Amino acid sequence: MRYELAVREAAALGEGPTWDPVTGRLIWVDILSSRIHTYAPGDGRRTVMATEQHVGAAKPRAGGGLVVNLRDGVGLYGPDGGFRWLVRDAVAGRRANDAAVAPDGALWAGTMRYDEAPGGGSLARVAPDGTATEVLGDATVSNGIGWSPDGRLMYYVDTPTRRVDVFDFDGQLAHDRRPFAEIPATAGHPDGLAVDAEGGVWVALWGGNAIRRYAADGTLDLVVELSVHCPTACAFGGPDLTDLYVTTARVAESAPHPLAGSVLVLPGAGRGLPG
Repeated sequence: MRYELAVREAAALGEGPTWDPVTGRLIWVDILSSRIHTYAPGDGRRTVMATEQHVGAAKPRAGGGLVVNLRDGVGLYGPDGGFRWLVRDAVAGRRANDAAVAPDGALWAGTMRYDEAPGGGSLARVAPDGTATEVLGDATVSNGIGWSPDGRLMYYVDTPTRRVDVFDFDGQLAHDRRPFAEIPATAGHPDGLAVDAEGGVWVALWGGNAIRRYAADGTLDLVVELSVHCPTACAFGGPDLTDLYVTTARVAESAPHPLAGSVLVLPGAGRGLPG
């Protein structure tokens, strides 16, 4: 499967690609540069917005604006750019990481320590009214999150485990955690993920130069080799949700590949799920 350059960028830690069907834009973040980027494939238009803190993820809101997973909690940007905190929970040495919006509209927001200390991260469900429920309190590098097409399963990555885990999902909370796919040490570390309309789980492999697709039963179905050493996350986008966008990072490379930090795209990779 071929890939192309979508956006040339030198992001230190590009992450969290998300398709906004209302505006026809891809949204992603550069965590360590505290930037939120957008890109419209239709006309090539781009925007960049600075945040006051490291930003782990930015997701479009139904009424316009963004919900953002920041170093000290979850905040909201209105359509006019105004900001307010939804949940503020500052912990010294800890920052936000990946996040995802569940089928019921709640934000599942992960954290990790800057020093990646074991058990120093978490995963929480944040309802639209700001009610926060900690689901996991002993994560290390809380990363990719996604749901099966029928909404009955939730997939989750805590990167150092080298696994994609799966939970039963009751519409609000996750139960009965178990391994879904094991990543060999030679293949890199699992990072962000995306679920397609067939229930396949696509996983970016940090340090592995690749994206892997696992079928709904957990068997390895496809490996897409990349030239960039550290792909970080992936998301389906485009008008019919058939293009897989991949964010990448430069921060871990002493001699970065020329495309490290850019956004790549796999045209016609599959069909994603509507947000």
